[in-house]
Parts: sequence; structure tokens; C-alpha cells
Amino acid sequence: SGTEIIKDLGAEHVKTGRPIVYTSADSVFQIAAHEEVIPLDRLYEMCEKARRILDREHRVGRVIARPFLGNPGNFYRTENRHDYAVPPPRENLLAALKDESLDVVCIGKIASIYDSVGVTEDLAAKNNQQSIDQTIHALQQNTHGLIFSNLVDFDMLYGHRRDTEGYARALEHFDASLPAIEAAMRADDLMIITADHGNDPTFPGSDHTREYAPLLVYGKSARRGVNLGTRVSLSDIGQTIAENFGIRLTAGESFLAQIKDV
Repeated sequence: SGTEIIKDLGAEHVKTGRPIVYTSADSVFQIAAHEEVIPLDRLYEMCEKARRILDREHRVGRVIARPFLGNPGNFYRTENRHDYAVPPPRENLLAALKDESLDVVCIGKIASIYDSVGVTEDLAAKNNQQSIDQTIHALQQNTHGLIFSNLVDFDMLYGHRRDTEGYARALEHFDASLPAIEAAMRADDLMIITADHGNDPTFPGSDHTREYAPLLVYGKSARRGVNLGTRVSLSDIGQTIAENFGIRLTAGESFLAQIKDV
């Protein structure tokens, strides 16, 4: 993983000034650089050029700028990561919502993952607390549509680094923040908590892990204690959100009728 790459090659990078370039199994091309060796603007420029090159024959899914700081033996990634993605290749929930004049507010790295397709507002957030604050802000702005937030610390700071105690503290912090999020929700709002992959901090190695992702749904007027079962695809969540706004997508099975009257 990138944390191991930085550990192994960081000192050579600092000495030579050459960027660290590596790939991942999930169609990702990454460029890592110490912020005091290669400034952020230059790193982002390199990634933009790489994105154009990788748009050609191989159509790599994402190019990621991976800045870091620290000294040999104590390098750490910073919050200045930036993703350069390809547009969604086919039908997408975000674009479908926008086409119906609904709000699509993306918080953190979400907009860059979708190459900003369908995004009506992109709110910056570089850590969990900022994402939580921006989510509450968006709720208080009378948003009508989707607020899509990313809690990056679970993955970046604690999952890849296999920091079990840090992961536990982050969970406790998010738990403690839920009442403030709930208080900002309207009666008909739905909150869905999920993940696109696992990253178990107790598992050997430093890569993503393959356990089932969570699916928790809450709303002030939603049914309680409903077992949504094991879903086949994340597209079920997309279809559920679409149905909530009277839209039909081609992929996914909605569970909206299980949690509220439709």
C-alpha cells in the first residue's frame, strides 16, 4: 500500500527529489511526494499531466496526489490529497438528481471521485470533523436533494496504518457527533451510513479488507428495527435514494418501502 511505499522509498525521494510513483490493484495510479521536496502545486500539476496520459489506452480509473511530511522512519500522509478521476461511464445517481433540479452537495473528496459530474456544490473537508461540520452546515441550508459526505480519517489515518486505538477513537468521535447531525435533520430526511470497502485495523498488512460494509439507515419518521439484510450491491442505496425523489435508475433494488411509507 501507499503507506508502505512511503516508508520504503521516502528517504530516497527526499535525497533525490524524484517523485514516488506506484499503482494499485483497483485501477489507481498514485504519485507521492514530500511537501517540502515537491510543492503541492507542482505535485498537482504532475498528476494533471498523468491524468491526461492515462485517459488514453488504459483508461485508469483514478490518479491520486499523495503528499506527505515527516522524516525517515516517521513519514505521514497529509490532508492535501487530491483525486483526478474519469467521468462515470454510464448512468449515475448524482447526474440523475441534478437533472431533476435537486441539490447534490458533495463533501470532502466525493466530487473529485465522480469528476464533479452531477455535483451542484462541492464543500471542502480534509478530515472527519470538517466533514461532520460541513454536513451539519448543508442540512441547515435547507438543502433539497443529496448530501454526500466522506469520513476520510477511518481509511487514511487509521485503517491503512492499522491503528486500532485511533480507529476506536474516531468511531467514538463520530458517535458523539451523531446527535448534532440528527438535530439538524428535517422530519422527512434520511441518513444512510455505509462504506465502499473495508479497512480492518486489526487485519495483517496495510491494504483494504474484504468484510461486509455497514448499512445503517436513520430518519425521524423512518421505521425502527428493520433488518435490511445483506444487499447485493451499493447500487441498492443509489436506487433507494432515487426512489425517495421519484426517480428510477436502471441498476439496484430499492429498500425504501422497508423503511418508510412510499
